[in-house]
Amino acid sequence: MLITNIEERWRIELKEAIDSEWYEKLALFIRREYNEKTIFPPENQIFNSFKYSPWNQTKVVILGQDPYINPGQAHGLSFSVPDGIPKPPSLQNIFKQIRLETGQPIPESGNLTHWASQGILLLNSVLTVQAGLSNSHQGMGWEKFTDLVIHNLSEKKENLVFLLWGSHARKKAVLINSTKHLILESAHPSPLSVRRGFSGNGHFSKCNQFLESKGLKPIIW
Repeated sequence: MLITNIEERWRIELKEAIDSEWYEKLALFIRREYNEKTIFPPENQIFNSFKYSPWNQTKVVILGQDPYINPGQAHGLSFSVPDGIPKPPSLQNIFKQIRLETGQPIPESGNLTHWASQGILLLNSVLTVQAGLSNSHQGMGWEKFTDLVIHNLSEKKENLVFLLWGSHARKKAVLINSTKHLILESAHPSPLSVRRGFSGNGHFSKCNQFLESKGLKPIIW
């Protein structure tokens, strides 16, 4: 499984992982899965988060769990769906929170590529999933890969904002140097937990306030 169509600096930063024995085992597993089953996202979109948010431009990380499990939804960016695909409930709740904070209307499309192009790394902990089976590729090596991504960003960059929603994402806080970066944690935006702390969390305003305080351009949500 080659990492294709990504920006060159990310390729350099990920080289140690890609050259490792554990990644080779992961790649063999993923190749077999795509050959034998229906896997999301399409294989050429697995690494879209690294394609659309170049390493040098990354200033925000939004961490998801694994890709959407229904046809046409997953395209390699956490929480995002392609144009023309109905917005899943979690994404709808994200947009509702943005509306609450900014007053802007909920967009027609759930495609978050325009967030990625502003420097938001829309990263899932696990980058692939079997159709209809949430968490089906957990524990196969993706977590080690994406943990290294988070650690790399934490160590080599400054003044990043990490948005960690839900217990799974919040466990990643230990990988992040909180003296250099802003970590915003809350409940997940899914319908099951949105009222347990996601709704009203103010994360989108707090993110932009932090970026502006560091002389960085705020995100156009």
